[in-house]
Amino acid sequence: MELASVLAGERWSDHPACTHPLLAELAREVNDHTSDAARQQLAPLIPSVVGRRGDDRTWLTVAVAVAASPILDVPESAQRVLSAGLLHAERLCADAPDLASTRRQARIALDQVPGAVAWVERLRTRRRTSAQAFVKSCAPTMVRWAVEGIVASGSPDRDRRLRALLEVGIAACPPPDRVDAAFPGTPVRQPVR
Repeated sequence: MELASVLAGERWSDHPACTHPLLAELAREVNDHTSDAARQQLAPLIPSVVGRRGDDRTWLTVAVAVAASPILDVPESAQRVLSAGLLHAERLCADAPDLASTRRQARIALDQVPGAVAWVERLRTRRRTSAQAFVKSCAPTMVRWAVEGIVASGSPDRDRRLRALLEVGIAACPPPDRVDAAFPGTPVRQPVR
């Protein structure tokens, strides 16, 4: 994320304004859990996060995409946490017709792990999560547990799976509107106000 901040013309920071906070969280988590040998393979993705600021809906679209992607390939403890988040996301998406595809994505993932869903439902956490609580706590927890679940799975292709998870998160965050013709794929710098 530090390199993304420089590409965007911002001061050096791992929390740049040029990237949606949840996508930046995912990028930091993936980077931190990727082996030293494979970390260089993440470098080509750096321009992809620049300018992806998203909007209020991005908290749901990225969280659901990232949680749904590895749900079958992570330990049961991670499936339970991801299922809890997906259930909350599904309920929040029900109020927004433009999030119907995100809601379907959450439901498809939940249908794949009925045991984890049953465990969450036994906790009786049917209380509705507010959008603010989802942004502050639920979405970051989903991202963290998706990454940690891949790591805990002990998969020999962990680095590849982590990179793929970051690619899923990038795809779920709206791209910038305009690009610089001299550097395709790099957003035009917006003046600092």
